[in-house]
Amino acid sequence: MASGAIVFAQRPEYGEDMGEGLYLIDIIIFGMIAAFLVFRLRNVLGRRTGHQGERQNPRAEKPVAPVADEDNVVRLSDRKDASAQVEMASDQAARGITQIKIADAAFDEAEFVSGAEMAFGMIVDAFANGDTAALRPLLADDLYDDFAEAIRDRLANDQTLETRIELVKSVDIFDARLEGNMAYVTIRYVTDQINVTRDSDGEVIDGDPAVSSEVVDLWTFARNTNSDDPNWLLVQTDTPDEEDGDEESGDIADDDTQPGNREDSHKG
Repeated sequence: MASGAIVFAQRPEYGEDMGEGLYLIDIIIFGMIAAFLVFRLRNVLGRRTGHQGERQNPRAEKPVAPVADEDNVVRLSDRKDASAQVEMASDQAARGITQIKIADAAFDEAEFVSGAEMAFGMIVDAFANGDTAALRPLLADDLYDDFAEAIRDRLANDQTLETRIELVKSVDIFDARLEGNMAYVTIRYVTDQINVTRDSDGEVIDGDPAVSSEVVDLWTFARNTNSDDPNWLLVQTDTPDEEDGDEESGDIADDDTQPGNREDSHKG
């Protein structure tokens, strides 16, 4: 070899065995890439399981919903005049309601009875709890003073009153009349109540917390039919005197043992 000549190393030749090995390596690499892509697609799109429903055909007819039991369906057309369901204690009460409806076309006796039932629970609870703030907008001035005085007397004697209405048996119109612009409606409530009075030590001094008794109340609400204020105020509370037959005749017997058993003199 001549001096100073650059000699290149001879490149080895690939045999058949090495070519086959490279081909297998390529297959393995492409297979791994394919497996990775399938894995990614399954993570993104999710897999179909047996809990999934079949694909819905958008052109298929929609299933008809089953018809509910006729006894559980309330149709608006089936609602009769609700006022026909209101019980009247006498023809006198019915005539009074007619007079009130002439003076106030918006008056509805069924709605009135429903509101009077709600008011009964609110007033009974507020009186038992000594909540004069809740009583104030529901009572006429003189009747509110009677309720507030009874509450003050109870507090002065360190007594508490517990009243629970167990059952409302009936709520109906006992009497109704129109005097000038003032409309008066008396509601007769028949309820089962538990009334218990306790002293400062929590001992029962009146009533039985385990025994309910039937209570009949006559409450009279009033409203000036010329007023823009639609609210009715409680103006009188009474209990019927059954021995004298006053309940059947429509008269109201005063009971001085209950707070507010007097009529408010305010006529609006």
